[in-house]
Amino acid sequence: MNKSLNILQTPIDYLKGVGPNRAGLLRKELDIHTYQDLINLFPNRYIDKTRYYKIKELQRNGADVQIIGKIIHLKTVEQKRGKRLVATFADDTGTMELVWFRGHKWIKESIKINQPYVVFGKTNWYNGVYNMPHPEMELLEAHKQSIRTAMQPVYPSTEKLNNKGITNRVVNKVMQQLFIETRGKFQETLSNPLLTELNLISKSEALFNIHFPKSQELLTKAQFRLKFEELFYIQLQLISKNLVRKQKIKGLVFDKVGEHFSEFFNHHLPFELTNAQKRVIKEIRNDLGSGAQMNRLLQGDVGSGKTMVALMSMLLALDNGCQTCLIAPTEILAQQHYNGLLELIKGLGININLLTGSSKASERKTIHETLESGELDILIGTHAVLEDKVKFKNLGLAIIDEQHRFGVAQRAKMWHKNNTPPHVLVMTATPIPRTLAMSLYGDLDVSVIDELPPGRKPVKTVHRYDSNRLKVFRFLKDEIEKGRQVYIVYPLIQESEKLDYKDLMDGYESIAREFPQPEYQISIVHGQMKAADKDHEMERFVSGETQIMVATTVIEVGVNVPNASVMIIESAERFGLSQLHQLRGRVGRGAEQSFCILMTGHKLSNDSKTRLETMVSSNDGFEIAEVDLKLRGPGDIMGTQQSGVLNLKIADIVKDNDILKTARYYAMRILKNDPNLTQEENAILRYTYTQLAKHKNIWNYIS
Repeated sequence: MNKSLNILQTPIDYLKGVGPNRAGLLRKELDIHTYQDLINLFPNRYIDKTRYYKIKELQRNGADVQIIGKIIHLKTVEQKRGKRLVATFADDTGTMELVWFRGHKWIKESIKINQPYVVFGKTNWYNGVYNMPHPEMELLEAHKQSIRTAMQPVYPSTEKLNNKGITNRVVNKVMQQLFIETRGKFQETLSNPLLTELNLISKSEALFNIHFPKSQELLTKAQFRLKFEELFYIQLQLISKNLVRKQKIKGLVFDKVGEHFSEFFNHHLPFELTNAQKRVIKEIRNDLGSGAQMNRLLQGDVGSGKTMVALMSMLLALDNGCQTCLIAPTEILAQQHYNGLLELIKGLGININLLTGSSKASERKTIHETLESGELDILIGTHAVLEDKVKFKNLGLAIIDEQHRFGVAQRAKMWHKNNTPPHVLVMTATPIPRTLAMSLYGDLDVSVIDELPPGRKPVKTVHRYDSNRLKVFRFLKDEIEKGRQVYIVYPLIQESEKLDYKDLMDGYESIAREFPQPEYQISIVHGQMKAADKDHEMERFVSGETQIMVATTVIEVGVNVPNASVMIIESAERFGLSQLHQLRGRVGRGAEQSFCILMTGHKLSNDSKTRLETMVSSNDGFEIAEVDLKLRGPGDIMGTQQSGVLNLKIADIVKDNDILKTARYYAMRILKNDPNLTQEENAILRYTYTQLAKHKNIWNYIS
């Protein structure tokens, strides 16, 4: 059984045609160390000159194809930027479009209408029609006299490899050699029931046809089989982790609802809970009473009331004789949580304290002592809480805010603060697209608060160009007259701090001219100020002493001023979607109608336009996150701490969302019936799974 797997662990240096120099380059440039890594270097695309396709035979797999037909119609289409030339190309089975974005004049003059052509290029499926941008074209007559080659894979490469002579042809040859040495026989990695039910081709056939496709149809089958397998084993790992944790890792049982919870719920709730909040609290209560350790991700848009859910979970822990803590990524946010909770639990006789990097030594000493003696009930803090010297008497619940800013290792540190691991609740206001949540947090149970508290009106968002600035200023004066406050935010991009600082100061000056003292008061906050000055300016704005807050993005996380009703974002095209959405969440916290105005110049890239249009049309964080995922790809969204998380070889979690869902469904079904994969029919899955765990380099696994 192991034979083909053993040969695949052979170092790449030993493959005929590679040798030490090429091996060194392949290791460094493409992370290829073994035969296994090479076999998993999948082509980016294919050049198919083996046959001529009919238009009706085209498949949606983005491959390059060639087709014989005639151009029957030619037109120029106006678009937002410039024009495109579109030709209707027909054969005896249907029509498609050929599209050019540049070189119109020359192409228009050279095209012969109704003459047979051979066109070659990458096909796209768009608005129900296939199209081919900038095709290679040759009249059929001339084409018959030229020499042609078969379907060729195009592999990922780097400039350095090409310069050192490791071209696509060389990689192709080396791959052929690998198939000769392994005789093209690879051990099956999926069970018979899966192969049969999903009508999948064998592993050997899939690997052969991904590298040397015999036809478009076999290529499509090979791609599906390998993508499914990759996503299936990731889901198998995440789901089994979750099940194992529920069975093996005993959690503290919080089975009593005591006086803290009841007293707060009956007499101190500042507003009626939304149905979504009630549902989530119920999910958390079930977890806390189940006897297994809770590991739950709580997602909710800015202002949806996650803090209230967190507090009520904390009160349950206190009622069951345990301490709790809440960790936030920044001091500002920790301070805000602390102030907010202090206000809510007034009169309940609960001992709460705050620990951050700037806590004084004397304060720390008191905190350490009261934590260990059990007198301190709730600790709010930053990363400082994770330090080894911070010890609890019995920590029952740890809440982590804005999870994506904490690496997995930091989450694990909380576990060792107690003999029995505490329950963990992870909160985020950065909506994670469902696709990504399934892959990244598949080992966490997910709760979503998907409605805003009653009386909150959605923020109205508009896009305005710099040329409309005077109208925008007039609108601000009207709002300030009604007693409202305004944020004006400038982008901050680390590399060009001097430039950004200049933009901010120029902006500040023009605003100060337009809104003169003493009638108007303006606060300013930026990264080059001392912390004490920042706090002072923030304080003036929070207390209503100033009407306008001019700032760089330091206000992104957690500032809460219900009276602020307008958010102006300058150079909005320089912000990412999730940042824009977070900033917009700073207004709309009171009962008044709030506004978000996105200011830009006229020159905008297509991606910027998409971002601005999305913001104007949607207030739904999840919808916005899906668009963001499509624009930026999964790696960027999670930030650097999670960057190694989804190092996929062939699947793409955005484009292959349907395959991901299928893989998750089958992984769940199999583990439900056979949690340890001990049944005969699952032996192959268990074997592959343990091999994957052993050779981490086969698929870079998830955190």
